[in-house]
Amino acid sequence: MARRCDLTGKKANNAFAISHSHRRTKRLQQVNLQSKRVWWPGGNRWVKLKLSTKAIKTLEIKGLEAMAKEAGINLNHY
Repeated sequence: MARRCDLTGKKANNAFAISHSHRRTKRLQQVNLQSKRVWWPGGNRWVKLKLSTKAIKTLEIKGLEAMAKEAGINLNHY
């Protein structure tokens, strides 16, 4: 399974690790993903999602239904 946020679609970013001598080697900046159970009032049940921490903060403001609609996600599959 890909390391990707279920609601926002955030994924790893290509970057360089730069040493003290300024040599550059490729590395990945991974997304801070958390496995989270979120209450879905519309379905009257818990939904288990893999979310980035930024998505968790936004979820508290917008709500699960609105974010799922923006992402085009059917919550019945989770």
